[in-house]
Amino acid sequence: MGYYFRFMIISAAILLFSLPPARAGVSLPPDVSLTGFLLNNFSIDTSHPNPDGSDFKLAEQRLELNLQAWRGPFTLYVKQDAFYDDIAGGTPTPDTREAYLNFTSSKWGVRIGRQVITWGVGDLLFINDVFPKNYAAFYSGRPLEYLKDGVDGAKIGFYPGFASFDLVVVPFFTPDTLPPPNRFWQFIPPVPPSSITNGNGEPATNFNNTQVALRAYREIAGFDVSAYYYRGFFGQPSEIPENPAVPTRLILLYPELSDYGASAQGNVLGGVLSLEIGYYDSMQWGMNPAVTPSQIRSLIGYQKELWKDFTVGVQYYREDMQDRSEYVEALPPGYPVDDRELTTIRLTQFLRHQTLRLSFFAFYSPSSGDYMLNPEIKYAFSDHVWAALGENTFGGAKNTQFGQFARDDNTYVQVEYTF
Repeated sequence: MGYYFRFMIISAAILLFSLPPARAGVSLPPDVSLTGFLLNNFSIDTSHPNPDGSDFKLAEQRLELNLQAWRGPFTLYVKQDAFYDDIAGGTPTPDTREAYLNFTSSKWGVRIGRQVITWGVGDLLFINDVFPKNYAAFYSGRPLEYLKDGVDGAKIGFYPGFASFDLVVVPFFTPDTLPPPNRFWQFIPPVPPSSITNGNGEPATNFNNTQVALRAYREIAGFDVSAYYYRGFFGQPSEIPENPAVPTRLILLYPELSDYGASAQGNVLGGVLSLEIGYYDSMQWGMNPAVTPSQIRSLIGYQKELWKDFTVGVQYYREDMQDRSEYVEALPPGYPVDDRELTTIRLTQFLRHQTLRLSFFAFYSPSSGDYMLNPEIKYAFSDHVWAALGENTFGGAKNTQFGQFARDDNTYVQVEYTF
């Protein structure tokens, strides 16, 4: 209960700052900006304790500072976090969210350093956005911005007029961050956990393993149209049985991936229509049938405001797997197969001059029957203080994407003071 009382004390202190602060203190040069926030984030289990016996997914205090300095065409941007995890204990942990130097001109631009890159048109569904995600943060009830992690690399933009181009070069592989097994119940492979090993670990940092992504985009007939290419690795590992007939050992491997895709988004019938497709070419599929095979991933979505400040968004997502039968045969019996359909719905209602937001987001898979529900209430007490109350509810079979977390339902509270 110490986490709970600490959370209440810090939240009460934040709420005391709900009035705009006096503009006194350090004076910054006109070409330097310093902002930030103090976030108190608390998430408690509502169905079962964690595997480690704790009742909390999160009990965290986080400070973020955003430094921006510019001179001529150059901009320096640093987004630096430090957080204290009450559950893990220890000392505050630094977390550099972004840190880059940016140069822009009318014909080209370059950004070097750690940066968050978001491509594609899906709402929490990602096809051609191959950059790292943090699902541990998303399922735990952190603010949505923490779903995306930064990459260390360079982004070069070219703007010749007939179209725009972004080239991204990432020499350091960053995998997706998955929910940790000490705080989330998960699908248990048919082998002892001690028999699951990293094959050759994450891809080594060398010239051959440098990830390259390219996006070309322009407006066509009122639609924002993009084409994508990526050469790198899957963000989540394949779990390869050493012997499929007697699966006593699993080897984790991040397979090589090439992605070719396109997206379009524009106004249709008073709403926004979104289309996206990607061909995932699994480069190592022929070497081992248990490696994630090639897929065609597609998405269609539509969003519209039905009345003032009330918006509905729906999506349908599908994966069509090549060589599915060979892949199923190569896995141990009962092992999940990544060939699925997903539907989503998002409902958003703003009230009280848009200071109060009621929202609901749901994933549901018609193919496997699993789901995730996320209702949330968010209220802005002032320009500097807001609080949110939400719930993550999971369901479905134990060997499905969301069903494996059926015992991980959690209620979260976020209180943030910005400055």
